[in-house]
Amino acid sequence: MKIILVGYMGSGKSTIGKELSKNVGIPFYDLDEIIQKSEKETIKIIFETKGEVYFRKIESFIFKNFISKTDGFILALGGGTPCYANNHEIFYQEDICSFYLKGSIETLTSRLIKEKENRPLIANLTENELEEYIRKHIFDRSYYYLQTKQVISIDNKSIEITVEEIEQKIKLA
Repeated sequence: MKIILVGYMGSGKSTIGKELSKNVGIPFYDLDEIIQKSEKETIKIIFETKGEVYFRKIESFIFKNFISKTDGFILALGGGTPCYANNHEIFYQEDICSFYLKGSIETLTSRLIKEKENRPLIANLTENELEEYIRKHIFDRSYYYLQTKQVISIDNKSIEITVEEIEQKIKLA
């Protein structure tokens, strides 16, 4: 089974993916970590030294290569991955179960304000600026996120409840 988790930063893709992996016995991977290993640099350094265009090209290449050569996985994508190089079209493949972990602006803001020092793109934003930043990105990215086969709301839910919902949808797929 090939499971892809999509969503904005702070939606819990990695946390949910790791927990789901334990429950269903399928290995979990994080696309950003795969890219960092391949490039031998952090995402932040790649952006700073080679630019976003380079990053998006390598991201798409590694993503598509991973999908075609790997069986049985749970893969968390970067928040922007579906929005570039027609990456979202992979969600349509028959052997892919794709999930959008959808959080409200309020949920994402409250989560990200607590961890913004670990996220260079938002580290210097005030709470109001952060909310506006998220609002704009969600507006820009929603079309791509909604190309997934399933949408799971993360608002006011524990990790365990969210994982259970995904497991139920996998059983029906």
